[in-house]
Amino acid sequence: STTLSSAELYDPVTEVWTHTGAMNTRRWRHTASVLTNGKVLVTGGQLGSTIFSSAELYDPLTGIWNVTGAMRNSRQSHTAAVLQNGAVLVSGGSDGNTTLDTGEVYYP
Repeated sequence: STTLSSAELYDPVTEVWTHTGAMNTRRWRHTASVLTNGKVLVTGGQLGSTIFSSAELYDPLTGIWNVTGAMRNSRQSHTAAVLQNGAVLVSGGSDGNTTLDTGEVYYP
């Protein structure tokens, strides 16, 4: 199978998908969270046997992905939830060897 870095935007009015900027890192088993400011935070994931702690922010106004602060732990197959204060709670998943029972908070 192929792991991609590409991204597409869906317009529910026109029902059309449009290509937009590509992520800096190809990954799968990551999470994507829409922040309260409209940007999208992608965290963790993997490529082959490499598990990532990295995170990227997508700006829909520019179509550009920028690397942002990395997590303390490499994670794949985790969950992410945007909290009422705008922070993102990332929890669980695996580091490739161990199932994680920890969580981390991202503050935009």
